[in-house]
Amino acid sequence: MTDYAAPLADMRFLLNEVAGLAAIARLPGCGEATPDLVDAVLEEAGKFAAGVLAPLNSIGDRERCRLEDGKVITPPGWTEAYKQFAAGGWVGLGLSPDYGGQGLPKCVATPVWEMWFSANTAFTMLPQLNTGESEAILLAASDELKATYLQKLVSGEWGGTMNLTEPQAGSDLAAIRTRAEPQPDGSYRIRGQKIFISYGDHEITPNIVHLVLARLPDAPPGVKGISMFLVPKYLVNRDGSLGARNDVRCVGLEHKLGIHGSPTCAMSFGDGPGAAGWIIGEPNRGLEYMFIMMNEARFGVGVQGVGIAERAYQQALAFARERVQGRDAVTGAIGQPIINHPDVKRMLLTMRARIMAARALAYAAAGWFDVARHSLDTAAADKARRYVDLLMPVVKGWSTELCQQACYDAIQVHGGMGFVEETGIAQHYRDARIITIYEGTTGIQANDLVGRKLLRENGATLRELIVEMRGVAAELAASEGMQSLATRLEEDVAALERALDWILANGRDRLAAVLAGAVPFLHLLGSVCGSWQLARVALAAAKPVNQDAYGADYLRGLQELARFHAHALAVQAPALAAAIVGAGETAAAFARESC
Repeated sequence: MTDYAAPLADMRFLLNEVAGLAAIARLPGCGEATPDLVDAVLEEAGKFAAGVLAPLNSIGDRERCRLEDGKVITPPGWTEAYKQFAAGGWVGLGLSPDYGGQGLPKCVATPVWEMWFSANTAFTMLPQLNTGESEAILLAASDELKATYLQKLVSGEWGGTMNLTEPQAGSDLAAIRTRAEPQPDGSYRIRGQKIFISYGDHEITPNIVHLVLARLPDAPPGVKGISMFLVPKYLVNRDGSLGARNDVRCVGLEHKLGIHGSPTCAMSFGDGPGAAGWIIGEPNRGLEYMFIMMNEARFGVGVQGVGIAERAYQQALAFARERVQGRDAVTGAIGQPIINHPDVKRMLLTMRARIMAARALAYAAAGWFDVARHSLDTAAADKARRYVDLLMPVVKGWSTELCQQACYDAIQVHGGMGFVEETGIAQHYRDARIITIYEGTTGIQANDLVGRKLLRENGATLRELIVEMRGVAAELAASEGMQSLATRLEEDVAALERALDWILANGRDRLAAVLAGAVPFLHLLGSVCGSWQLARVALAAAKPVNQDAYGADYLRGLQELARFHAHALAVQAPALAAAIVGAGETAAAFARESC
């Protein structure tokens, strides 16, 4: 199996030349992100990812997790690696310094998390949960709960989870039945079952802090009656020491297609006296608070897509350079590496172009997070917030779907050896399959994009984004040798605008037809956003701010990659726009009985 090496050149280029790290570092609270510090963070993270986490990846896949005598046992090496991870301060890299975090901008933390996901996705799901839970507690919990739990979560001393769905509910959280009964001391007794809980139980950390969605006795029906509760595995004494075991336990582990090193638990709350819990924020606003954590998780899953795809690409590239087979199509030479075969080269370029497009969009979104949170310019902060809200389904849904195709192509590059577990490429394919499903399937992301984002505001933010895209197309048209890129981007944006116009014109009266085309629209918006970001990459590569930081061949390669994406992949945009109308109409009219 090929070793992993963090793509530091691409990461640095995107941060410094495209995502605007220098401007973000000037925002209040972001001043620590100096060039020297960021370089040091990326270097050390790359070493840890390659040296500690990557070697455990196949071990976790092979050894899996198991439930023995009521305890969840994680794969060999997991606990030791996590202790190193937490001791290095990596859990709190982008979290509040008020509770022990390093407070670095999200655009700096994002490439680091990409490295972790590339190296070992199953392992990295554990600290990822801490980041989202910490944000939810910071924004919504009482001062007492913050004082008791936040520092432990930010440091990684304790683990965290989010407990949403139940056997009968699936993605329909309105159907959850877990109950929370108020107690005289201000706590609650939680009773119910939750499923698909990542790292719901383990022995890696001495305590686990569960965030649980449940209903109060007088709660209204549906999602408006959901509250959120903090339920620790072990109760916490007044002096901060751990007390008695709470009434919560793992009753089963899922047998999964992939991410075998991550325990996915069925959790039971309240088999005895009831699990002690404390409410987060106000009653019946639990779903609102949980979406704080959910948005962090969805962004993180999008970065997972980039990370797993990068690992699969690196392995396919190394195999193509080493595997000798067939005759060179151009020279006729025998005994040449298969990277010389045009179709193999096409697959590798397709993987790299898609990964770079998705990575650029994720880093840009991370920068918008930072501007929204830290900028004193209210107009700039509002614009960044709206861009994040609009494109979060794309970062999650489109990036993870691209990952599926990248892993598919990586197996194809390996040929028959890709179907053999010993080569290791199949693990990435299996691990990646879940990321289009958890934290909301691609269909759920698409419905959110169309229903909650476009129709609710009549497409206003996307119209604003389209203006920005056309500004980049104009820059391309005025730049030497980039006119074909400009033409391609203009055609892509025009296709996006046609699809948007149709959705807005039909969203009120023919919602079923619009939603039937929602997933093609998500792919369309992702494709055009990818073209837009790679166009920005091409412009930056032509005139980088720091000319001496990159070699001429590297900069030329980025421009050629943008051209490949434009002419080989982005050409699908008009077809996707047509599918939104055609597929929507025909799918909505198709009789269920004929399916």
